[in-house]
Amino acid sequence: MVRITTRFWVDAYIARLKVYDIPAFVTAHGDDTGGAVLVKLNTLDGQAALYQRSFDLLSGKAAWVALSEGSEAEVDEAARKQLSFDPDLWVIEVEDRLGRHLLGDPGLD
Repeated sequence: MVRITTRFWVDAYIARLKVYDIPAFVTAHGDDTGGAVLVKLNTLDGQAALYQRSFDLLSGKAAWVALSEGSEAEVDEAARKQLSFDPDLWVIEVEDRLGRHLLGDPGLD
């Protein structure tokens, strides 16, 4: 199995969001080859959610799970906490009033 770089995945993810006119921004640039990715979904109403990729050790499958949900300030604090001990971490902020992040779509799931 070929593994893609984090930078390639981030660029592809942002391009996919652009197809749906969903704004997204890199707010923390991690390691280009192997950094983990957090996706912050900002619904522009003071609420947000922070997603991380999680692996099920029994099945070997990966899924995007909510690391934090609530007020935007609480979610930002959760992201800052993760960044404090992982300098290779990427954070992408997605802004969508409808709550779309596309993380469950084929190729991104």
